[in-house]
Amino acid sequence: MKILSFQSAVAFGHVGNSAAVFPLQRMGLDVCPVDTVQFSNHPGYGTWKGACLPAEQLALVVEGLSEAGLLERCGAVLSGYLGQAATGAVLADAVGRIKAHHSEAIYLCDPVMGDDGTGLYVDPALPEIFSTLLLPLADLATPNRFELGILTGLSIDSVEDAVRAANALLSRGAGAVVVTSLPAGENMIACLAVTGDGAWMVRTPLLRFKIAPNGAGDLLSALLLGHRLKGRALPEALSMAVSSLYGVLDKTRQEGGRELALVAAQNEIAVPTRFFPPLRLP
Repeated sequence: MKILSFQSAVAFGHVGNSAAVFPLQRMGLDVCPVDTVQFSNHPGYGTWKGACLPAEQLALVVEGLSEAGLLERCGAVLSGYLGQAATGAVLADAVGRIKAHHSEAIYLCDPVMGDDGTGLYVDPALPEIFSTLLLPLADLATPNRFELGILTGLSIDSVEDAVRAANALLSRGAGAVVVTSLPAGENMIACLAVTGDGAWMVRTPLLRFKIAPNGAGDLLSALLLGHRLKGRALPEALSMAVSSLYGVLDKTRQEGGRELALVAAQNEIAVPTRFFPPLRLP
C-alpha cells in the first residue's frame, strides 16, 4: 500500500514532502509525492525562488495515476501545504477516488495556513477550502493552535479551549483532531488528540533553539499517519509520533542546525530514545 502525499517540496531542507517522504520510508511505508510547490528552500531564509504548481497540472498527475491503474494502489492520503485554493478541489477528488477503491483508506489533513507569531501565510481563500471541503473528508486533522483558532473562530488559550474547538471540528465531519503546539505548563509543550470517545494529551519538554527549525508539524503528521497505518490506536500513535519528533528535534538542537536532522536522527524515527505516554483527560 502506498500513501499519496500532497505537500510542498524544497530543494534544500526539510519541509512538506521533503520532511515527510523519508520518515515514512524509514517506517517501511511507500509514498507517492505530489508536490504542490517547488521552492529552492523554505521562506524562513528570507529569500527563495520557485513557484506554486497550477492546480490543472496537479489534476493531470492524479489523472495519469488513475489511467495507469496506479492510484488504486494508494490506501491513504496525506496533505499539507497546498499553495493555492484551487488545489483543494484536486485533492478532494483524489481522496474520493482512493476511498472509492479502499473504503478504509485514511485521509490525514494538515490544514497548513499559519502559526503564532507569523499569522496567516497562505492564500486567504484557503481557510474556507479547508473548513468546508477538506476537513469534512478527513479521518484525521492536525491543526496547530493558530490554525484551530482560524478554523473555529475560537480563542485557544488553554487545553480546555483546544478540546472545545476540536469538538467543533468533529461536529463538522472530521473523524479525529490532533492539535499541536499547545503550551502545557512551564517549559512544556503538548499535542492533544480528540475523538468522539475522549481526549488524550502527550507532553514533552520545550526545546529551545536559536532559530527554530521549520517542518516539525509536517514531520509529526507523517509519523502520526504512519503509526495509524501500522494499526496503532490514535493515543498510542500520537505518543509514538511525538516521541520520535522530540528525538529528531533534540538531535537538531544538539547539532545547532536550522533544518531538521532527519538523516542523523533517523533511528529516532524507527525507535525513539525517550517515550512520552498519552495521558487521558477527564
